[in-house]
Parts: sequence; structure tokens; C-alpha cells
Amino acid sequence: MTPPHLTALPIRALTVDDLRHCADLSEDRGWPREDHKWGLLLAAGHGYGIDAPDGQGLATACVVTRYGPPMADPELAAIGMVLVAERYARQGLGRRLMTYICDETLKGIPLTLHATPYGRPLYEELGFETTGRAEMLRGFFRPDSSAAAPDAVRVRPATAEDIAGVLRLDSEVFGADRTHLITRLPAFTDRLLVAEDSTGGLIGYGAIWPNMETHVIGPLVARDTGTAQALVAALAAATDRPLRTDVDVRHEELLGWLKDHGLDSVAFNTVMTRAIPGLPGDWTRRWAPLTVAAG
Repeated sequence: MTPPHLTALPIRALTVDDLRHCADLSEDRGWPREDHKWGLLLAAGHGYGIDAPDGQGLATACVVTRYGPPMADPELAAIGMVLVAERYARQGLGRRLMTYICDETLKGIPLTLHATPYGRPLYEELGFETTGRAEMLRGFFRPDSSAAAPDAVRVRPATAEDIAGVLRLDSEVFGADRTHLITRLPAFTDRLLVAEDSTGGLIGYGAIWPNMETHVIGPLVARDTGTAQALVAALAAATDRPLRTDVDVRHEELLGWLKDHGLDSVAFNTVMTRAIPGLPGDWTRRWAPLTVAAG
């Protein structure tokens, strides 16, 4: 019997039981395994993939994170971690999976993703348009006196009582309900901080979480540059690992400050959207995502 063509193989839903195979796929393509991140994405989102016909794990995979009120159609969905095993590359599997996700599973839903230069041409063919750019930075943070919080800003560890306020702020800034993701932050992150103004009002929050040999700063939501800097400095003080974060290139002052404090530019990703002219919410207060894979 002639085996089916690769692009005719069935696409199936992934679960947390597929975490090891997803991490193997990352490693196969020269990415870090990122088991911790894969675990969050598979729990908070929906994974899709095609089993490798040779029986060795997955041939391709991706994760979709949906946002919006529970029990309703998503207001926005982010696509991330789109990977094809090296031995099956350039044979149409990535296109097959993305076409299925975009035109069947998420048909009619506004979509976003962060594209590498390699993946961007395919996404453009699928109807995505460039609406922004993010710069990835990495390095050891060097604190100094300028990293102190402004006099009117207090940064402290978040408590259980802060979660409701964080959810309200996040929904306002992000432009869609992310309760299912944000409520996982206390367990997922190593440190979750909030920033308050002089009256005790919540004006920002930030988190730091482990990813292989680095610590990632994100999400980072703040009223202004000074508040964002104060959150970053406080988060960085909790680790001796190199930091990584992805910052909207429009935040030039924060990017310059991070580079002055030891982080180097590593790469740029293109922010793309489909069926929506740009990301909802308030970009001026949205400094860094939890992970680019989740939008």
C-alpha cells in the first residue's frame, strides 16, 4: 500500500501529554527545548500537530491561544511555536498546518502572530499583514541608581488580592480578556510584581519566569517608561541569570535604557495580524508580552 503524502496526514489536537514531543521538535530545529513554556501554552491554549510518519514524535506543531470572554467566540487568537521537523521541512507541512488553523479552525477570527524572517513570506500568502515590530534583547542586567522607582511609584510583590486588579488592567491594556492566562502567572512565574501610584492605584505589573538558562521578563504592563523601568529593575534583582525580553520597537526610551544596562539586541520579529488592522488595546502601556508565542 502506498503511504499517504505528508500533506494528507491527519492533524490532531495536542495535549500536555505531548509536551516532550513538542520540546523535542524545538530542539530538532535548533531552538531551546523550553519545556516550561510549552507546558503553559499547551495548558492555556490549544496545540495542533501532525504525527511523524516514521513514528518519531511530531512532524509539525503549533499552539493557538484564544482571548475573549469565556463561553464565547474568541475576540483574538495568537498563533505561535510553528515548527516543522528538519527531516520533513520544505515539503508543505507548515503550509498545510497553518492553512488548517487559519481557514478552518479559526475562520473569521482576528489573528496575530510574531513572524521570523523565514516564516513571514508564508504568513503573507495566508493574508497576514505587518502591523508592528518587536526587538528581542538578552544579557545580564546591570543595575544602577537610575533604576530606582520614581518617587510616586511603589513596586511590590503581588498578592492574591491583587489578581482582580491585574485582570482589569490587563484587559484594558491588551484589549481582550486573558483571564485563563493571567491567572496562571502566580504558578508559572518566579516573581510577579505590581506597581502602584501614590494613592495605591494599580498602574502596572510585571513577571519574570525561567526559560532554560535565562529568565524572561514578561508580561510587562506599565503606565509610563519610568514605571516600566522600575518593574524591570525589581524583577532583575531577583535573578543572577541573563535576562531576555521582547519589546515593541516604538518604546525607544525603554529599549535604549535596557541596552545601557547590559542587554543586547538579538533579533527582530515582525508583528502580523489578519482580519484586524492592528492589535487591540493600548500599545503605549504594553511593553513586553508574556511570550511572543502567545501574542
